[in-house]
Amino acid sequence: MGKLDGKVAFITGAARGQGRSHAIGLAKEGADIIAVDIAKQVDSVPYPMATPEDLSETARQIEALDRRVVAVEADVRDLDQMVEAAQRGLAELGRIDVVCANAGVISAGTVLELTPEQWRDMIDINLTGVWHTVKAAVPDMVERGEGGSVIFTASTSSLGGYPNVGHYVTAKHGIIGLMHTLANELGPKGIRVNAVSPTNVNTGLLQNETFYKLFRPDLESPTEEDAKPAFATMHSLPNLPYVEPIDITRAVVYLATDDSRYVTGVNLPIDAGASQKVGG
Repeated sequence: MGKLDGKVAFITGAARGQGRSHAIGLAKEGADIIAVDIAKQVDSVPYPMATPEDLSETARQIEALDRRVVAVEADVRDLDQMVEAAQRGLAELGRIDVVCANAGVISAGTVLELTPEQWRDMIDINLTGVWHTVKAAVPDMVERGEGGSVIFTASTSSLGGYPNVGHYVTAKHGIIGLMHTLANELGPKGIRVNAVSPTNVNTGLLQNETFYKLFRPDLESPTEEDAKPAFATMHSLPNLPYVEPIDITRAVVYLATDDSRYVTGVNLPIDAGASQKVGG
């Protein structure tokens, strides 16, 4: 018996990385999955994004667990697409109990250097996309009146300010404000709303030259090995450049299940102590 038997989880950014990990982790607990991803490139994002093949692989892995899955290519920037994705999932799976608003991107530049396109795409995906996800998927929870759990993927960037990613920091601060408000608005309906705030996670969003360059600006073309020591300086735990997606998934599963039945309005850092470092 899984802790989410008979439940359905709606997950954005599900084609790979944290989103795929969350989908598989929730499926292992018995949930059927609505897996949503744009599955194509956004021009302002400086690393390769997920593909339709990645989304198909997520679906394959969920089906291998003997769970049902509805995989939908949809852009969180487009509310109509998100509503359609939710409706497709509801038509096949009948309900939504857990929402993981996980889709996100990163790019780099000082606030004065950022282009309008970089700023717009960041806010549209990482902040407005979270609101669109809520607008599309949460009404079913409200109408059924059986409660549920909403989980936002934030970041240690929601806990402070980092140079060279001001648009990302702004978006992540914004979704924490949205989380706190929704915890109050949806609480009377029995719907809990929380966020997880990871440090660096070993996914494609981190493992690319643009991000390596942020940590090793002294090198022309830094590699992962070049960046690892600099990544590790963020954390109070020793010799840890980044955490793995499963480390975040374990927190997501906790927040999705009745193990956290009285937890709402919480921004939970999974950050190896990054937020506790003096000057961090």
